[in-house]
Amino acid sequence: MNFIVETSARHIHLTNADIEKLFGEGAVLHNKKDLSQPGQFACEEKVELVGPKGSLKVSVLGPARSATQVELSFTDARTLGLKGVPVRESGDIAGTPGIKLVGPAGEVELTEGVIIAKRHIHMTPADADAFGVKDKDIVSVKIDSADRSTVYGDVVVRVSSSYALAMHIDTDESNAACAFGVCYGEIVK
Repeated sequence: MNFIVETSARHIHLTNADIEKLFGEGAVLHNKKDLSQPGQFACEEKVELVGPKGSLKVSVLGPARSATQVELSFTDARTLGLKGVPVRESGDIAGTPGIKLVGPAGEVELTEGVIIAKRHIHMTPADADAFGVKDKDIVSVKIDSADRSTVYGDVVVRVSSSYALAMHIDTDESNAACAFGVCYGEIVK
């Protein structure tokens, strides 16, 4: 049994308050493209991240969240000059580095919120039953590719009835496995 493996490039999730600071009073996010997870979408809006050594433009993902969070790869963190960016599950931002956000209408100085997203598999409860796993299990996943088949350990299983079956890896991980285009993974024991 396998599942699609998707590359999650650098992006940001914003609160409604930060959307207004960056894009202007009354601003809302505009859906550019639906993502694989139900209700999630890439926005037309972009934000510039400004670090000690450089800057990067990142896509905003919607809808608005309860906390602003930046998700990078290790390569992105080095490009920005950020140190100590931890690998964390989405939403676990306490004690993480901050960064300056620049939008067309203003700036936000985050005191925390920058993470390297822990590789993970989204599953429904039925998917979890079929794969013999449960929420928060840590598994290994083999990704087959033409030139660099790879087994990734430390993959967290995330189970919710609001998810669609898909694994997410960052751009560094995708490049290491040549996981380009449509790519599939399977849990290995």
